[in-house]
Amino acid sequence: MNEKKNKILIVDDEPQIRKMLNIFLEGEDFRTEESDNGKQAVRMINSTKPDLVLLDLGLPDMDGKDVITAVREWTQVPIVILSVRALDDEIVQALDRGADDYIVKPFNADVLIARIRANLRKSVVREAGLPELAVGNVRIDLVRHEVFVGDNKVSLTPKEYELLRYFMINQGCMLTHRQILEAVWGPAHHEDVQYLRVYVGQVRNKIEKRPDMPQLIVTEPGVGYRFENRPVETEKAA
Repeated sequence: MNEKKNKILIVDDEPQIRKMLNIFLEGEDFRTEESDNGKQAVRMINSTKPDLVLLDLGLPDMDGKDVITAVREWTQVPIVILSVRALDDEIVQALDRGADDYIVKPFNADVLIARIRANLRKSVVREAGLPELAVGNVRIDLVRHEVFVGDNKVSLTPKEYELLRYFMINQGCMLTHRQILEAVWGPAHHEDVQYLRVYVGQVRNKIEKRPDMPQLIVTEPGVGYRFENRPVETEKAA
């Protein structure tokens, strides 16, 4: 199973730019998705939940600043502008609309990667308060998307990672099935309780010493789940 990698959505109407960015980003172990217009980009940010958006301002169907405004109504995903527009007024407007950073084309690839990593670090600190989460013996490096039980690194699929991260951010809280499904899979999946049970079972198999008698991800019958702050013996997580 593939481990979680940070996902970058590239929004640019020039195929050559998207291809070049894909090469740079995949070489740095990022996953990438692409959009060549603003309306599709807004839909993809909602449906695929990227970790960061690289956004050109000169899109064929709408100005990139309007994409920022639309997206900021419901998410704080990091947005890095990548544009030929170098006027101070354009930069100020984009940042005022909610962009996190602004890079003028042509750009240096190393600088771009450094800016992306910096904005990803700020994003996880903003969400969780720290660059890593630790509950008992379970630890998540939120920047590298790595999970450990004790000293053992555990391989999780992207959705398993998102589910565990949500549990740990909300440790000690009773979370309803609907809350979890909407947060991890999106509003369209709020009734998929059996789907959630399958994933909870998979995560328990990877972090619990006795998945049949879970001590961390505790079931609240008829309601949902709660993540408890308890140590786990490390021999389970090989």
